[in-house]
Amino acid sequence: MRFAFGFGFAFVLGASTALAGGQPPLQIVVSKDQQTLVVYDGDTVIATSNVSTGKKGHATPTGVFSILEKRRHHKSNIYSNAPMPFMQRLTWSGIALHASGHVPGYPASHGCVRLPNSFAKQLFKMTDRGLHVLISDRQVAPSPIANAFLFQPVAAQPALLSDAMLRPSVSQIHQGSIEVATIDPNPLAAPVAEKKDEPPLRMLITHRGQREQMLDIQALLNQLGYAAGVPDGYAGALTFEAIKAFQTAENIAIDGRVTDALVDALYAKAGKGKPPNGQLLVRRNFEPLFEIPVTITQPEIALGTHFLQFQDINPATGKGEWFATTMDNHLPGPMKKRLGITVEEDATAFNVLQRTLARISIADDARQRIGELLTEGSSLTISDMGLGQETGDGTDFVTITRAKSKS
Repeated sequence: MRFAFGFGFAFVLGASTALAGGQPPLQIVVSKDQQTLVVYDGDTVIATSNVSTGKKGHATPTGVFSILEKRRHHKSNIYSNAPMPFMQRLTWSGIALHASGHVPGYPASHGCVRLPNSFAKQLFKMTDRGLHVLISDRQVAPSPIANAFLFQPVAAQPALLSDAMLRPSVSQIHQGSIEVATIDPNPLAAPVAEKKDEPPLRMLITHRGQREQMLDIQALLNQLGYAAGVPDGYAGALTFEAIKAFQTAENIAIDGRVTDALVDALYAKAGKGKPPNGQLLVRRNFEPLFEIPVTITQPEIALGTHFLQFQDINPATGKGEWFATTMDNHLPGPMKKRLGITVEEDATAFNVLQRTLARISIADDARQRIGELLTEGSSLTISDMGLGQETGDGTDFVTITRAKSKS
């Protein structure tokens, strides 16, 4: 049953009372085709509203976002100080949810998502920074999913991990160094179910890029006794000389270049097996935390775009539920060529996410590390898109699936 506050939007009976007693990890789904917004707690609808997204020439991007900033009173710094009350920012480049007196039920904004005034005020009370907002061309909805790959909370172990190849994460914008978080060695650490106040993790699984490959090359060279300098993902003079020294010792063509043969030889010499082709990046409190290599089988098949949220932890078992939403994947041709993707997955196909999860593997010690930090409201995005320009200082992982309109 719903109580209507006005034409075009509604709240589920009792939702505001439940929210006041302790915010559950909600998520918001905006459909551009339907011009609607739905608030979910897991797969339960909490609130609905009509909206108005970007008109032709000012398309609202689709993808996975989170609320970066909230202001009751805000004026646009782009469009002549136009009022944007109850503003909830989704990108630092200017996309937001906000109240408007003109929500006609069709695209009419300059890119933001306009909300009816009364609904925007109520929604503002329900949300916190970090709450996820999914914007899709078509209507999508979260549904429960069970899969052995998905993380669950575990008790902390007293030893530090040594072989997970965890490394500091480098922000897309911020270039300062960030220390790797360590495990509390205290054997009397609080039980898993007691981690309620710890910030949720934000995780992204995607393909590895050139920077990630160079980070590992530098680390392996240093490990093998070739001074490549501090691993930073950028090949400087020290790295160039270290590569040539390794090539000389291993009877590889001495040119200082990074080739598949060089990478294979480095991994083999270090006893690391085959080089990974994927990565799991972790953020917390809008800051990079660490990165973990993962392996993606059948890399010629697109991963797709999937968003999963973890919640409803059972205090008795310490286990929680995952809710997943699969969105349309709009990979540009040059990106597909660069990643070697020749097969696109159908986002509407049966068990598409289960098939994707079956192709991803992660080391057990890295899984342990994540389980120790996993808390209510943590999330996982799986995407071919990688780190876009909107992911940087003061953001969670922002995944843009389409920046321009279909027309």
